[in-house]
Formats: sequence, C-alpha cells, structure tokens
Amino acid sequence: MNAVAAIAWEQVHKQLEAIFLTLSPSRGSKLNKFHASAARWQRLTELELNWCRRFNRATDRQGLERLFALVSRLGDGVFWYALMVALPLVQGYSALPAVERMAVVGLLCLAVYKWLKTKTGRPRPCARHALIRTTVLPLDQHSFPSGHTLHAVAFSTVAVFHYPRLGWLLLPFTTLVALSRLVLGLHYPSDVLAGALLGAGLSMLVLQF
Repeated sequence: MNAVAAIAWEQVHKQLEAIFLTLSPSRGSKLNKFHASAARWQRLTELELNWCRRFNRATDRQGLERLFALVSRLGDGVFWYALMVALPLVQGYSALPAVERMAVVGLLCLAVYKWLKTKTGRPRPCARHALIRTTVLPLDQHSFPSGHTLHAVAFSTVAVFHYPRLGWLLLPFTTLVALSRLVLGLHYPSDVLAGALLGAGLSMLVLQF
C-alpha cells in the first residue's frame, strides 16, 4: 500500500472510529455513555430539523418534487448499474478496470452503510417532524448515513478518475442526488455530509489498487 492509499485508509478509519466510539460505548461505563450518545444525537437532530424543513419546502412545488423523486430513484442504483453496463459497450475491454473498481467500491460502501445504519438507528426526518413530508418510500427506517450520497460520490469519483470527460454528467447528478435526499425529507444534512465523506474516502482507497 503506497502513501496515498495509507492516507485515504487513515481518513476512512478515523471517520468510522469516531462514529463507533460515539455510538458503541465500552463495557465499563456502557449505560452512561449510551445516554450521553443518545443526548448528542438528540441535540444534533433538533438543530438539523429546521434545516430539513426548509429543504423540504421545495416539495411544495410539484415540478421540483417530481424532479427530485426521479433523481432519487435513479440514484438508488439504476443510474450506476446502467453506467457500468454502458462503459464496456462503448469503450470495450479498456473499460473493465473502471467497472471492476466501481463494483468493488460499491460493495465496500454497502458494507459500511449497512453497519452504520444498524449501529446508529437514527430515525429519518420525515418520521420525526409532522411537517416534513415525503412521497418517496424509504428503503429502511434509519437515516444515518445517506447511502444514496455515499454510493453516488464513490461511483462518480471512480468513474471520473478513469474518464474525466464524464465529470460534466456525473458531478451535477451526484449533487442532485445528495440534494434530493434532503428535499424529500429522508435525510438530515449530517447524514448527507457523512455519506459524501465516506464515499470519497472509500473511492480514494480503491483507486490505489
């Protein structure tokens, strides 16, 4: 593993370690740390709910609601799977390394995403605030982190690394995916930020091999 890979892995490790230490207290003071962790989540959630409501007001415009619902649905895997199929069809065998890396980073993101969802159990904004509504059925009841954002950043980073010309398409789409999760009332800003950081870190790690 070279220096860049080591730095990338260290960033991912620190992010996971910080989350783990916050959410998984040690045996010695398990109960006290659990309550402290719950209190921190509660304070953060209360601070973010107002922002969630502001983003969600965009759904008052039917056109925007439909746009972000479509983007969110495409970001649920459809767009990325289509890209992984299209690259070899257009570029031939030369696209296989990019597709392989996208597949690997996708599996890594899924594993981290599932683990964190189970550890945190953070309810979604639409389940916490009566005025936050969503017309999109969530994949599960947990909010942290944003899996859509995590995967979008990771896939885009790998794809643009191999094919820089795809940046004009993938960067705006990834931004829209992240915004859609806020606008649709499915995630808090910290969920989206954490997803973006983890996706960037994992993709940088994969690109070193």
